[in-house]
Amino acid sequence: MTMTQTGTFRTPNASRYLQQLCKHFEHKIAVDYDDRKGKAALPSGEATLAASDEALTVTVSAEDDPGLERARFIVDDHLKRFAFREDCQGMDWRAD
Repeated sequence: MTMTQTGTFRTPNASRYLQQLCKHFEHKIAVDYDDRKGKAALPSGEATLAASDEALTVTVSAEDDPGLERARFIVDDHLKRFAFREDCQGMDWRAD
């Protein structure tokens, strides 16, 4: 059974971070994106990204807890680097 979790990072720069994440991921994995939405084939499962005027939202999926943890780590680790000016500590994750 596929498990999912959704993370939210409140920022007025959501579109910029979505595009940075997807462009970076594109070097290693299959990615499809525009300025408001994206999909990335992470090693543990798909990540779906959405940008609004107020927040970046990412939903990750995996077959098990370790896969979800890995997907969350990948997203958080990269987002922290891109959003360092906002002192990003990672996304606020919740189980779906």
